Amino acid sequence: MNYHFSRDSAHDMRYKRRMPDSLGTPCLIIDASIARRNIQRMAEYAAAHGLRLRPHTKTHKSIRLARMQLDAGAIGLTVAKAGEARIMAEAGDDILMAYPAVDRARCTILAELAKSKRIRVAIDSSVAAGALSAAASAAETTIGILVEIDVGLHRTGVQSAKAALELAQTINVLQGLRLDGLMFYPGHVSGPAPEQAVALTEIDALLNETLSLWKWHGLNATIVSGGSTPTAFQSHLIKSLTEIRPGTYIFNDMNCVLGGVAAVEDCAARITATVVSNAVPGQFVIDAGSKTLTSDRCGPAPNSGHGLILEYPGAKIVKLNEEHGQVDITACDRAPNIGERVTVIPNHICPCINLQDRVWCREEDGTLQPLNVDARGRLV
Repeated sequence: MNYHFSRDSAHDMRYKRRMPDSLGTPCLIIDASIARRNIQRMAEYAAAHGLRLRPHTKTHKSIRLARMQLDAGAIGLTVAKAGEARIMAEAGDDILMAYPAVDRARCTILAELAKSKRIRVAIDSSVAAGALSAAASAAETTIGILVEIDVGLHRTGVQSAKAALELAQTINVLQGLRLDGLMFYPGHVSGPAPEQAVALTEIDALLNETLSLWKWHGLNATIVSGGSTPTAFQSHLIKSLTEIRPGTYIFNDMNCVLGGVAAVEDCAARITATVVSNAVPGQFVIDAGSKTLTSDRCGPAPNSGHGLILEYPGAKIVKLNEEHGQVDITACDRAPNIGERVTVIPNHICPCINLQDRVWCREEDGTLQPLNVDARGRLV
């Protein structure tokens, strides 16, 4: 498999030589200049197409990085859990939880946050509406609600325009709730940009049907929230869309690279690991296993292994134990030495970040600054 490497690859090698030996491995290092470039590129796209940008913070889980996104023009933040909302409330005042809240614990957290922040939640059931209404009423606050509609992923979301109307009508009369609009997630749409147009046009048709039905019954959707990193730069094809929620774009990963929506040089987050064994012929072992890289396969290329090793692009991380990454080097013309450090771009960066208490930001001068993963482990 061929990968495109720019001059940044040599740039990375210079930085690696300057990385202090005292920094233990495995460790996750974020190239701050690449992350800033990714943030700016997405902000410019959204502005150019009249879209509001509400990045999903589940990727970085960092207050500092969330503030960088807001400073670049994002109008608010997206989270998956109430615990993340509580953390990200330190970064911004406008938060959407793009995940159904149906239990008292989550609903109570959100209702309390709504006393001082603009809180919205996406739901797909009257049960969730009732639970949020009860919590908001008890706290004497108001929570904005987006009705989630399934546009093809078949994970969550009401199943038709009619069902979206019925839930919207329920929400519209419940105390403590404000009907703000629609939410969807086009997670089934991937691949290079030219291959996405048909699916995105079909999504737009369903959204228009739903919005027309709402309007006919006197309901208004001021927000139509959608998007993902794979579809982000094609979001303008969905004419009814008002805001997008990409998350992975700030770092990118091998899902993005092999999915055709990013290049290797766009990957800001990389794991430095150490070769700890070469005793078995045809392989070496790194100190990054499933507790570092996760066991996620690459969606666009499930047989590509558990990430790309930049220094040995012909190598394949074939198996992960908790602390061992077994690397097949039979297709390589050289092998690393024991003690050598290598750089891995993971398949899926989001869970990798959540496995770290702290990561490191590498600035343009090569210095490394610690960065806490503020919302790590917030599962409620």
